[in-house]
Amino acid sequence: MNVINTKVHGVMDYLMGVMLLASPWLFGFYRGGIESSVPMLLGVGTLLYSLLTNYELGVADAIPMKAHLIIDVVSGLFLMASPWLLGFSNIVYLPHVVFGAIEIVVVVLSSSVAYQQHNRRQLGL
Repeated sequence: MNVINTKVHGVMDYLMGVMLLASPWLFGFYRGGIESSVPMLLGVGTLLYSLLTNYELGVADAIPMKAHLIIDVVSGLFLMASPWLLGFSNIVYLPHVVFGAIEIVVVVLSSSVAYQQHNRRQLGL
């Protein structure tokens, strides 16, 4: 559905990475266990693969945008399922489910072609 262009998607990626890193403290579920580690590790991962993505806010252009979106979906699904897969749903699950769902919705609404690439295609370059 291409409502979100890749530049906006990039901003959202970096915000999501920071929010995932901070979420155990922001939402009061930090206990030093896996319930805290999952969003923190996914936050670091999001920041790293965003830096490596071939879009306006990437720095290395090593990961194509389509692959980036697939990683986003896998990350979101894992984040949503992690409280039950890893056995901490009795401690916390709502932030994991909400952030995972946001990741998936953002992918559905995002363009898979970076704006710069889209312009080059239109110009025949």
